[in-house]
Amino acid sequence: MAKTFTTQYLKLYNVLSCFLWLSVLIRAGLLWHISGDQRVVFNQTNVLVRWVQTLALAEVFHSILGFVKSSPFTTFIQVLSRLILVWGVCFLFPQSINTSSIYIFMILAWSVTEVIRYAFYACNLAGSVPKWLLWLRYNTFIVLYPIGAGSEFLLVLKTFRIAWNTFLISKIVWTAATVIYPFGFYMLYTHMISQRRKVLKLSKKNV
Repeated sequence: MAKTFTTQYLKLYNVLSCFLWLSVLIRAGLLWHISGDQRVVFNQTNVLVRWVQTLALAEVFHSILGFVKSSPFTTFIQVLSRLILVWGVCFLFPQSINTSSIYIFMILAWSVTEVIRYAFYACNLAGSVPKWLLWLRYNTFIVLYPIGAGSEFLLVLKTFRIAWNTFLISKIVWTAATVIYPFGFYMLYTHMISQRRKVLKLSKKNV
């Protein structure tokens, strides 16, 4: 019964997360299309993005509690890198990035990636993953991950001057970000490449 409850909970979590990121994608896309103004896109999406991303903290506990097979450390690094961005950069220094198109590239890459990821997890828990969704999950990241991570790192670099000349915590956050991002991206990207090889190998056997 406990396993059934956990499965149902994870289904609900993944469906909810999928729709939340879909709302980010639609909102950002429409605002950019209608206004063409980076400041408008930032002002109208950053709070939503911040809290939707903060919800992902639950995934660290999912891995610690054994709800999923993911490594707690890998999950923690992935979530932490995003939280540093939304809280340590976008929240603390909005004036440094609210006119940058880099922010738009970042949230579009994030939202497309997460819609695919959470939809894949939800379908997998339901016991049936469409082939097109499996293809998207293990191919789109090749382009989307570098765009997302590259945008994140560029936004961190944009805040260097103001972060270094304000309070101590901003220096700590900025230093942590510059260390975590290259390491976190390498670890996550190589993990996904490894997973992709396994999935493609398995799918060929099943043909």
